[in-house]
Order: sequence, then structure tokens, then C-alpha cells
Amino acid sequence: MNSWKHFDYDERDAVATITFARPERLNALTFEVYADIRDLTDSLRRREDIRLLVLRGQGRGFCSGGDVDEIIAELIKRGTRDVYEFARMTGACVRNLREIPQPVIAAVNGIAAGAGAVLATAADIRVLAESASFRFLFTSVGLSGGDMGVCWLLPRIVGLGRATEALMLGGRITSPEALAWGLASKVVADDQLDAAVSEYVDRLKELAPWGLAMTKEMLNHAASSDYSSAIEMEAFTQTLLMTAEDFREFHAGFTGKRKPEFRGR
Repeated sequence: MNSWKHFDYDERDAVATITFARPERLNALTFEVYADIRDLTDSLRRREDIRLLVLRGQGRGFCSGGDVDEIIAELIKRGTRDVYEFARMTGACVRNLREIPQPVIAAVNGIAAGAGAVLATAADIRVLAESASFRFLFTSVGLSGGDMGVCWLLPRIVGLGRATEALMLGGRITSPEALAWGLASKVVADDQLDAAVSEYVDRLKELAPWGLAMTKEMLNHAASSDYSSAIEMEAFTQTLLMTAEDFREFHAGFTGKRKPEFRGR
């Protein structure tokens, strides 16, 4: 599907872009937005024609998290099983972002709070405008700081100590702090955000898509495996890719003094 009702969606030049499109609510999430993110990202697993996914937000912010009126006010009326199914759906959004073969870039302008901060954290590359900030607000609303898998993900990006502070206190993490922590891949002036994201897109599109997909797969596996198992898994993976067409295409391009044309094969 190329048409989604609850956010703006675009496919162009092998790049898919999700734009959260409720600027009057700082792009707060609804049940329907979560469901569409889950379903769209799941569909991308099978899309070899899509090389990258970009997440961005309209207006003054990236995403302020779950809508207080449309989600929180509704959840407190629901029973345990219904709330559990909702929590599993939100977790599936993050799982899909981590597991799809395409690299994911988050273009973060303004606030990324609550679930919005987790969605940005789940991206492979996070490009921040100077105005951007993160807040993991869950304890502020009476919930655990662990939501949508962020207690697994955030310590692996910023370290256990900083993740503990961020998830327990829910304080504002500015763009310079995010860069120093490793939570931001790059910070640029607000009016340079689109250009910086485009630069990453162009660089990634020049690389072998299957090689990128397997790099992402290895990073996910290595986080929960022992060192010896990681070495063995990477040996299997490299053997697979060394016998694939893209590896031979690199050699043909190198010896022919031309840019290789990678096809994910």
C-alpha cells in the first residue's frame, strides 16, 4: 500500500518517507497512527524496491508521544487484556523498525517525547536539528521508563548510566547533549536538516542493500549473543555475501574503473 490515512507517506527514488502530520498536536500519536506504522513497516520487509526509510515530523516537533486525549484518556477505561494488546502493538512498531532490512533515518526537529523519543531511538541514524530535544516521559505519567523495548535499546546507544537517568527522570536531553551521548548521529542548523538527511540518504543508496541489511541484522544479534557466537555468525554472513552478486559487482566495478551497480543480490 502506498496510501496511509494517519500520516503522510511518500515513496520516491527508492526512499520511503513517513511524516507525522498532526502539527497542531505536535504530531501526537493515536491508536490509528500506531497501527499504520506497524503495518507499513511490516510491509517494507518484502519491498526490495525500497532502499531506505525516513521518519520526520511536520511543524514544530518530531513527535510528542501518545495523545493525552485520544490514547491516555481511552486506555484508563480499558481492561488489562485490551491494554496489553495496545502495548504489544506499540512494541511491534519498534521491533519492525529494528528488523526491516532497510536503514532507517530519523530527522528530528523540535521535541521527540515519550513514544516519539523511542521511535527516533529505534532508527539506525538520527539527524537532529539544533532545536531538537528528547524526553522519555514515561515515569512522569505514572508508568515504567521501560516502554516499547527502550530499556534494551537506549543503554546500548548511550550506556547504562545515562540511560538510567534519562528513563528514570525523564528530563530534557538537548541536541548537544544527544550528540555527546551518541544519541544523535549529527546535529545541524534547523534550516539544514533536510540537506543533512539527504546527504545520508545519498551515501546509503550507493552501498550494497543486502550488505546494509545484514549489517543491521548482525548488530541486532550481537547485542544479545556472546562473543564467540557473534564471530561465528559473522563468518556465516560474510560467506553468504562473498558468494553473492553484489560482491562480484564490486570487483567488476573496481577493475573496470567504474562505480558498482549494487542490486541486493
